[in-house]
Amino acid sequence: MSCGGRQESPGRSESGVTLLELLIAVSLVSLLSAGILMALRVGLNAMEKTNNRLLDNRRVTAVQRILEQQVAGLMPVVADCQTGPAAAPGRILFFQGAPQTMRFVSSYSLEEGARGYPRILEYQVLPAEDMDAVRLVVNELLYWGPASTGALCLGPNPERPGILFRPVQVGPQSFVIADRLAFCRFSYLERLPPPVPGRWAPVWTRPDLPAAIRVEMARKEEDPSRLPLLAASLAVRVNKLPGLVYADELYLGQ
Repeated sequence: MSCGGRQESPGRSESGVTLLELLIAVSLVSLLSAGILMALRVGLNAMEKTNNRLLDNRRVTAVQRILEQQVAGLMPVVADCQTGPAAAPGRILFFQGAPQTMRFVSSYSLEEGARGYPRILEYQVLPAEDMDAVRLVVNELLYWGPASTGALCLGPNPERPGILFRPVQVGPQSFVIADRLAFCRFSYLERLPPPVPGRWAPVWTRPDLPAAIRVEMARKEEDPSRLPLLAASLAVRVNKLPGLVYADELYLGQ
């Protein structure tokens, strides 16, 4: 009690956060969250680009591996080619070789690998959606004998040596091997008597098989960080030709 008869109330100390301090804290948290989100976005974009490059490089190696395995599985089969409307079929070696088209029968297919039935492979180079680029597609048709290959043959070419074939029909069942290419072309190695080296021809008109098949392609847009599409020279390893009588067959026939 004071000397004047007045009683003083005890003082109260209050602690809290002012509005300015709250605004500063919210701003700092917002800036920190934005920085974390930007860092995550940059990291995810970098990971996506690396993933895309990795997938693209895998596609390049897969294309080369597919071509190697399908050419390695090339089978020397014949076709009952219809030589005229009323003529009897003529039996020929089934192989079509042109700069933009190639046909042969292989024991390796994209659908079943090397475990399924032989397939008639039809390679075709077509314009891509971007008209300045091309794409390589392939059809896989079931091979069931000379009649199946003969359905694709139109007979001898009256203008030059070789056989005429039906155009390749591309549809929803076609496989796209490579897309957005600057160019894609085939050439064929002709065997010559030694010591003369072989000669590459853009069109195959001989009645036998080529010694090798060269596939040349390049990307429309080159990128140093991605694997280039290299030219592949694929050897045709066939140790028996149809229509040729071998010594063991002649001996067994006797």
